[in-house]
Amino acid sequence: MGGRVRQAILMVGGKGTRLLPLTENKPKPMLSVADRPCIWYLIRSMARAGIEEVILACGYKPGMMEALGDGSDLGVRIVYSYEDEPRGTAGAMKLVQSRMDDTFVAANGDVFADLDVSGEIERHLETGAAVTDLLTPVDNPCEYGIAHVDDELRISEFKDKPRPEEVFSNLINAGVYVVQRDVLDLIPEGEFSDFSMHIIPKVIEAGRRVQGFELSGLWMDVGRPHDLLRANLAVAAREFGDGFPGDLLRTEVVGTAYVGHGASVSDSLMSDAVVLRGSKVSGSRLRHTLVMDGCSVDGADIEDSILGDGCRVGKGAVIRNAVLADGTDVPPGAVIDGGRVV
Repeated sequence: MGGRVRQAILMVGGKGTRLLPLTENKPKPMLSVADRPCIWYLIRSMARAGIEEVILACGYKPGMMEALGDGSDLGVRIVYSYEDEPRGTAGAMKLVQSRMDDTFVAANGDVFADLDVSGEIERHLETGAAVTDLLTPVDNPCEYGIAHVDDELRISEFKDKPRPEEVFSNLINAGVYVVQRDVLDLIPEGEFSDFSMHIIPKVIEAGRRVQGFELSGLWMDVGRPHDLLRANLAVAAREFGDGFPGDLLRTEVVGTAYVGHGASVSDSLMSDAVVLRGSKVSGSRLRHTLVMDGCSVDGADIEDSILGDGCRVGKGAVIRNAVLADGTDVPPGAVIDGGRVV
């Protein structure tokens, strides 16, 4: 079973409902993280591991996924696969079973991930596992699927979203797998099926090895709007510590900040704040805030909030604990607190 692994399939079919209203107009994997689509970082991780072909299993708003292009900017070939109806992570793999190599990488594309996949591939080939699963420790495992492992990180059991008294591990399934193609024989044809919930238990029952591998790199569940801000701040700190693509003029920065391509922030305060591509901010205070593409903010006070693409915020407006849909106009002097306009 030696040799390089050259294929990956990324499951990007989800609707991202917990991210509404940000996902009304675009699928979750295409939301911006430091001016790039969230999934771009996962594709880059695949490219760095020597993957040559990345299959995107598309569901929700598939046409928008095609904005990623052919992958040549990252040195991979992107192939688009389309579901006629939602089939789950395993069902999406089943659709492309005939074109997959004997060993391939599969990943949930609805997380933010910038990580080392090559170590996981190596461990998979060393152990002769049927499936190798990326694991990461978290503080609250009840929101995820947890793995029971032995000293070699071989997985003997998964438990999805355990109650506090059922927690036996803080290692959760990060949704990046190395898979032997014959595992796909266990997936029922034409049915909705989840890979970790329905298929991995079948592999374990069959007595085949399911190997764990502890994550190295950045991984975040971008399930809620403020997780998207967290991902932006993490990339800003990691990749843009020395300066930004955009303009920062007469502005105080506290903590982490990012100003995107063609964006400008002037005469303002930025405290753990991100202003993405083409947005203009002047005379404002942004604290723990994400301003997405093409917004205009003039003399506003914004905290713990996210502005969708193309929002306009007038002088003296105050926004707290809110997520604004794309294209929202906030008139001068308006107060928005937790989504309520006062």
